[in-house]
Amino acid sequence: MADKTFGRVVAISKEHRHQSYWDMFATWVGANANNGTWYVGGVIAACGFATASTALIVVGIITYLLLALSGYMGYQTGLPAMALTRASFGLKGSFLPSIINVVQFIGWAAVNTFIAATSISYILHDILNWPVYGKAGGLKGLILGIIVMSILHLLSISMGERSVQIIERIGIILVFVLVIWECVVVFQHVSFSQIIAWRPPHRLQMSSGQAVDVLAAFNLAWVTAASDFTRFAKKKRSATRAPFWGANLGLIWFAMIGVISTIATAITLNHFDANNSDPSTIASKLGLGVLAMLVIIITSTTANAVNLMSAGSALTNMTKRLSLTVSIVLVTLVAVVVTFIPIFYATFLDVFTAFLDGIGMFLGPEIAIFLVDYYIVTKQDYDVAHFAIREGKYWYTGGINWIAIISWIVAVAAYGYLKTVAIIADSIGATFVSMLIAAIIYIVLSKLIRRNYQEA
Repeated sequence: MADKTFGRVVAISKEHRHQSYWDMFATWVGANANNGTWYVGGVIAACGFATASTALIVVGIITYLLLALSGYMGYQTGLPAMALTRASFGLKGSFLPSIINVVQFIGWAAVNTFIAATSISYILHDILNWPVYGKAGGLKGLILGIIVMSILHLLSISMGERSVQIIERIGIILVFVLVIWECVVVFQHVSFSQIIAWRPPHRLQMSSGQAVDVLAAFNLAWVTAASDFTRFAKKKRSATRAPFWGANLGLIWFAMIGVISTIATAITLNHFDANNSDPSTIASKLGLGVLAMLVIIITSTTANAVNLMSAGSALTNMTKRLSLTVSIVLVTLVAVVVTFIPIFYATFLDVFTAFLDGIGMFLGPEIAIFLVDYYIVTKQDYDVAHFAIREGKYWYTGGINWIAIISWIVAVAAYGYLKTVAIIADSIGATFVSMLIAAIIYIVLSKLIRRNYQEA
């Protein structure tokens, strides 16, 4: 059976799928076992070890159950994630989640590139004695690093989905070597009991709710990418269980390294600064050397292969004129430009936390609507043949499902308000509450409209 094409979007038939369980597992381990995850771990270290590790596990389980649900949608339909939003948001309404996805994945690509470029500046310091980024004259090393990383990213996505598969298989091995190596180095200097007992300075302490929002924003980004890859999976378990376990393994292991190494560095130096939580700075202070920096650079490439492919897929959903390959190249070039933005701010941490807050606010409600439409409102009954038909089943009103748009707007506004309610913002965070609000509004309004239509 041939693959079906809807505009520039291709539905992969089950006969043409070749990704095994371990291919999917490696893809999602590699997606999370990277610089950004390490950095997130370093940021939530400000909660202390117990709170940070608990938040990691709980949020990981919740968000990656959603990842598995999204992955199953790709397996069942053969369509990428943003094409699937045509059913819930409408053929034109799907531009909203597509724009959000393009922006957030370009942002993640820029985050990983910036961190890897910082590593390159450390390598240039060791080899050519150039100043590291953050010191006087260190900007030239960072800029060269961004250029080098951008070239690597263009090479990594040159073969599309197949290149991601190859990169992840190599990257997963290097990632495991690095985290084991760092664990050995850390515990040579600091005991586990010291790490558990450490408490951040009160003025720098992060609440559990803040940690939940940071982690939820980080993890939810992958939920909207699941179908882009699981539509190539041979079996159901490869599209559901492999992403769940792979993403959780990568998250918990690598973010935990970020937590532990940041706390260990704070104990060793008797000074805690969340701005120094990035992998390059930590690796340098732990004395891991050039080899560790090279692994950080490679893991950035593995993560960004997923980021850039997903951003390109979202862009393709918005236009019939661009192929997936051209879209990926375009978003990669835009990501190069975006990577320079943190240079103009006081700290990279300021840009990073603002970026995460934006993801939680805009992306969470979108995902809630996307999932409840498929599993609750339509009961997994999508008519894929209508995904590109004007005036068809998913045309709604002028191509837009206003129920989805209204639900999304209300939930986004609720997120902003909830962040000001201390009892929620400091305990469970605003992200999951705003998602629940979006889901309830969408389900209720959809059923009311359907009932009124039937009665009429």
